[in-house]
Amino acid sequence: MKRNLILFVSFFVFGAVQAQEKWDLRKCVEYALNNNISIRQSDIQAQIQSLTYKESKFSQIPSLNFGTSAGVNTGRSIDRTTNQFTTESIFYNGFSLQSNVDIFNWFSKKNGIAGNRLQAEAAVASVQKLKDDISLNVAATYLQALLAKEQVNLSRLQIEQTLSQIDNTEKLVNAGSLPELNLAELQSQLAQDSLTLVTAIGTEVKSLLLLKATLNIDAGTAFDITTPPVEKIPVDPIAELQPEAVYQLALVNLPQQRVNTLKLQSARKFAEAAKGNLYPSISMGGSIQTNYSNLRNQYRVTGVNFIKNDTIGLVQGSNTPVIAPNYQVAYDFFSKQYGRQISDNLSNNVSINLSVPIFNGRSARTNLEKQRLNVKNLALQQELDNRNLKQDIYNAYTDAITALQKFNAADKAVAAAEKALNYSRKRYEVGLLNSIDLITNQNNLFRANINKLSARFEYVFKMKVLEFYKGQGIKL
Repeated sequence: MKRNLILFVSFFVFGAVQAQEKWDLRKCVEYALNNNISIRQSDIQAQIQSLTYKESKFSQIPSLNFGTSAGVNTGRSIDRTTNQFTTESIFYNGFSLQSNVDIFNWFSKKNGIAGNRLQAEAAVASVQKLKDDISLNVAATYLQALLAKEQVNLSRLQIEQTLSQIDNTEKLVNAGSLPELNLAELQSQLAQDSLTLVTAIGTEVKSLLLLKATLNIDAGTAFDITTPPVEKIPVDPIAELQPEAVYQLALVNLPQQRVNTLKLQSARKFAEAAKGNLYPSISMGGSIQTNYSNLRNQYRVTGVNFIKNDTIGLVQGSNTPVIAPNYQVAYDFFSKQYGRQISDNLSNNVSINLSVPIFNGRSARTNLEKQRLNVKNLALQQELDNRNLKQDIYNAYTDAITALQKFNAADKAVAAAEKALNYSRKRYEVGLLNSIDLITNQNNLFRANINKLSARFEYVFKMKVLEFYKGQGIKL
């Protein structure tokens, strides 16, 4: 009977948890943070916000744009190089270089840049907040798996105690000191203990499956965790975790509170930027243009031919004729060179521009009002989150105190149950106690150990939550 039970339990445990490398909490948290899809998405959003900030920062630099165009005009059109109408086909080519810079816009751009910078910092803090939440969730699931493993160990210990008691009872029955009924009752208890062990192992397997799901590990992957003694898990003294002090630290250290603060500061900057759009702005611009036309010609004199002398008048008084030679000048026309035209046709422009918003569908005023309402909304959200945080910390502190008191009570219950079981065994061995009372005391000790174990794990987790609120992270 005993050998068959041990073989059954060994087979069950081997089938439930195969031999593999065991993970500690640090490895579990690192894996979760590296493989969580939500964290990846949040990190991408932070990168996008960082690019938005960089884009706004570079908007302070003067713009510089180069442009060129080329084409053919037919029919009646204007020659761009002479600004005259022509009916000939024209091939044209033009170049331009333009630059603009804001000189003063009531700090609208400066405040917008500051707002984007704060938004980028808030996005980074949001990533950290998500990482902290996932770390806390992994730690809670990990501790639940540890508790399940410890409950399996207690169930095995209960079986060992029952088996030992059966061995002693068999000897006493064979010696005629105890009736066979006592042995039958203990064997019945052994079957019940075996059922308890099977249930505990099933809970352990389910807790490991839940932990794998939390880590995004395939359910079919072999997986197990280390089991550090729960009593050796370091926790801060409860006196150092007073709720008001923890709350003040949480306001400074927790990412969610930083997110709220940064978003509120950013909204105020955006409101100032929107206010600046209500006032006049001054900007400066400049450009250089040039163009080319295939109709732009040059000419040169190739010769002068004397034709004759013409009388153009008489000298008054003497009637002497005034003679002027008549020449015919020969010209040679040729297209003006491309490079020469580009150089000769250069033109420059510099301007200072004043823009005064008078009426634009009330868009600037409406945007300012929206930004101010957003500031109020974020301020209310910050106040609400801080209130909820304070409530959560006080609840966590109360839970930790309650868990500590439960653990102390369970510890006393275990000590009392152990003492009662020892007396019961001595009385049972001399025939002064029946097996039912012995089993009852043994079960009382088992339940007391289970309650003590659960209370210890609950206390450790509640204390870790308080440490988390202090900004210390999660560590076992």
